[in-house]
Amino acid sequence: MKVILQNDIKGTGKKGDIVNVADGYAKNFLLKNGYAVLANNSNLNDTLNQKVAKDYHKEQERLAAKALADKIEGKVIMLKIKSGENGKIFGSITAKEIADELAKSGLNVDKRKIEIKEPIKYTGDYKLKVRLYEGIHASFTLKVMA
Repeated sequence: MKVILQNDIKGTGKKGDIVNVADGYAKNFLLKNGYAVLANNSNLNDTLNQKVAKDYHKEQERLAAKALADKIEGKVIMLKIKSGENGKIFGSITAKEIADELAKSGLNVDKRKIEIKEPIKYTGDYKLKVRLYEGIHASFTLKVMA
């Protein structure tokens, strides 16, 4: 019996897959518990429409991330902060502070997407990277000034 899976089922398939399973397994487990629906024309069309819509939204998200990456790439962000002698900062600069500074220049980036390799504890220039989407990265320079 052909069914369309509504959830990921270990050993059977992923959500949205059209699989051919034994009649008893389909009737007594998959259909009864709502894990699958029959693969008739109506359900196949609904699944296809959902897949097309999901792909469209993913592509729009990717294009938005690419546009944001182009804006961020090569940008120099200046951050003024209190520091002691020899340029040592009190504490360290966090990703949240960097994200707030980027937001001031109109670039909204989630703080969790900013990659800081080592803690920023001194004034100077730092090359940072932002992961915006799978495979889309942007680099910018952070200038920390006293």
